[in-house]
Amino acid sequence: MNAKQTPRSRPGMNKRERVEFILRKLQELYPSPPIPLAHRDPFTLLVAVLLSAQCTDARVNQVTPALFQRADTPRTMATLPEQEIRAIIRPCGLSPQKSSAISRLSRILVDEHGGQVPANLAALETLPGVGHKTASVVMSQAFGEPAFPVDTHIHRLAQRWGLSSGRNVAQTEKDLKRLFPQTCWNRLHLQIIYYGREHCSARGCDGTVCEICSTCYPGRRHAKKTRKA
Repeated sequence: MNAKQTPRSRPGMNKRERVEFILRKLQELYPSPPIPLAHRDPFTLLVAVLLSAQCTDARVNQVTPALFQRADTPRTMATLPEQEIRAIIRPCGLSPQKSSAISRLSRILVDEHGGQVPANLAALETLPGVGHKTASVVMSQAFGEPAFPVDTHIHRLAQRWGLSSGRNVAQTEKDLKRLFPQTCWNRLHLQIIYYGREHCSARGCDGTVCEICSTCYPGRRHAKKTRKA
């Protein structure tokens, strides 16, 4: 190292080095990351992920036991009055929209899928209240199919870590899928979520504080501005 060069002033890693370091660090910290949403099967996971929109996983896990005690299959949920669903899930926010979606998708699962959650991304995306991210979570966490769900936090971290400059989550997902082996997508999605919550949150790190940010960009002096999803 040059006498004038400190660890902080060294040039940052190139993209391949960043990818390799991030994989090693996340595997070291979270070798077997648990699924954060409590569930019993694909249907209860689907409902929990739907409820997690603009709501914390912790709050969802507080609400779903009461809901699933009343109905934990598409057939029983389809018979539950929508007003009752809404009353139970109100603490999760957006209860009118979410209760309507849960009620309608339950009926569709019964009428069109034999009361089962389809293990098919395109079919999942046609269900009320189920977008690409929710469908990807169900495919990866319920069925073990390779998927890389990207939410706004993963979108922000991918920019902080120099993995994507995508203008939206769709482009960021494509970039991350190109960079990381398919075999690690399902695990890596969860590892990034846990790391983001514990070390690289919106308030906890501005792109200069956490170990991944400071190691990948030792010379970074100012907050990393990121594009909103």
